[in-house]
Formats: sequence, C-alpha cells, structure tokens
Amino acid sequence: MELSRGVLVTGAAGQLGVALHEEFADLPVAALTRADWDVTLPPPADLSAADVVRRAAAWTDVDGAEAHPQEAAAVNVGGTQHAAEVGAPLVVFSTDYVFDGRKRQPYVESDAPNPLSVYGRTKLQAEAAAGEDAWIVRTSWLFGWTSTNFVRTMLRLGAERDEVAVVDDQRGSPTYVGHLAAAVRELLDRPRGHWHLAAGGDCTWAEFAEAIFGEAGLDCRVRRIATAEIGRPAPRPAYSVLRSERPDPPRLPHWRDGLRACLDRLGA
Repeated sequence: MELSRGVLVTGAAGQLGVALHEEFADLPVAALTRADWDVTLPPPADLSAADVVRRAAAWTDVDGAEAHPQEAAAVNVGGTQHAAEVGAPLVVFSTDYVFDGRKRQPYVESDAPNPLSVYGRTKLQAEAAAGEDAWIVRTSWLFGWTSTNFVRTMLRLGAERDEVAVVDDQRGSPTYVGHLAAAVRELLDRPRGHWHLAAGGDCTWAEFAEAIFGEAGLDCRVRRIATAEIGRPAPRPAYSVLRSERPDPPRLPHWRDGLRACLDRLGA
C-alpha cells in the first residue's frame, strides 16, 4: 500500500504506539497521545488526512476492566468507533483474550471467540466496531522497551529479590512490539480482515520469567505457581497461542529473539 500522506497513530505514548511511530519514521506520522486526543471523544476537527489510522490506544488493565466495564468499553469500543470516523483505513489491535483457552492448540482466525473477561469482551466488541474494511490484528503478551510490561517488571523484581512467584498454567506467545510493528507494515499489502500476528514459539509466564533472568544474567529463582494462587479478578485463558491460517501472513521471529532485541534496547 502506497502511503503518500502518512499514518496516524493513537495511543502514541504506549509501548505499541512508540514502536509503530519508530517503524514508520520514514513517513509523515501524526503520533497522538491521550493529551492530543482522548479516543473516548470524537476525533478533533483539525486532524490531518492520513492513509491509515493505527489504533494503538486501548484499555489494557485486564483486572481493572472487571471493576470498570463501562470505562473499558468507552476506550476499547467507543475509541474504535471514533477512530473509524477519521475516514481512513483502520488497523485495530485485538488480543488473544477473545478466546477461552480450552482448545489447547493454536488458535487461528476462523476459530470462534469466547472471551472469559470484561476486557476480552470489549476487545471483541471493538473488532465488530472496526467493521469489515479494517485490518484487525490479534496479538498476545506484548512487551517492549517502554511503558509497564512483564519484561520490565521482571527485570526490576529480579534485581531486588532472590525469588519471584510466577504463574505456570497460562501458555501464550510473548510478542515484542518492535517485531509486531514491522509485521504491521507488511500487513498493509495484505487483504483486510482478521489476522493473527504473534511471535513464534510459546511458553508459560514462568518460563518467560526464567528466560528473562537468564538472558539478563540475574540470579533470581522463579517459583512456579497456579493462577488460582493469585486470585485475580479477571479470568485468563489457560492456552492462547495464536497462529495464522491465512495465505502468506507476515511472520514474526521467535519470542526469544524478541526478548533479546528488547533487552538490547534496554541495555540489560
């Protein structure tokens, strides 16, 4: 897709928004933070014309959505509707949490969603709000060199403690935002619709934590626990590995390659 007018990125201060801004830095980019545009409100009248809108702004607090469902829906569903009002082709980022995790083998685009949580339901509703003329990207377990995410949290805890407890009964594909942003650029030359874009390989959160400590040279043990021991408000799918069944999908590197790239950016 020829991008003569550039791109508009919402949620530009978040880890995915930062990565998208960097990936498309060779083009005119309107990178809007929440201060520039609160997506729960209609788009500003003075927005410049763009070839594509990338909707990275989202409610990502999975547990918080259980207590604040209307607020989560305002951002995820209402925000998608408002982004569509800009009038440019739309890229919407969805989640592995639209599935219930009972399949126990990789989810593909034709699998029927069945979200377990308020967060998952709002993301599925956002997919519908995007309409058929959009790229709907389902991805999973995002991490990057900015914002709050699992990698940065584990690096902090691993430097402070001798042991951390991490759940070992949820399995997915940790996805580096830099690799996802590059795949999204490829995606613009593919047909619109649902696409599963996640890192190669899969692991549990505990296995991911062990890899983080190992790659970063931190002497911290991982105590593997069950999700039930934490007692979080929002249920999570026990298995949410994503793979694409579509012809010629963009391929992301293995999650371990993404972890190394992220640690390099962090200087860890």
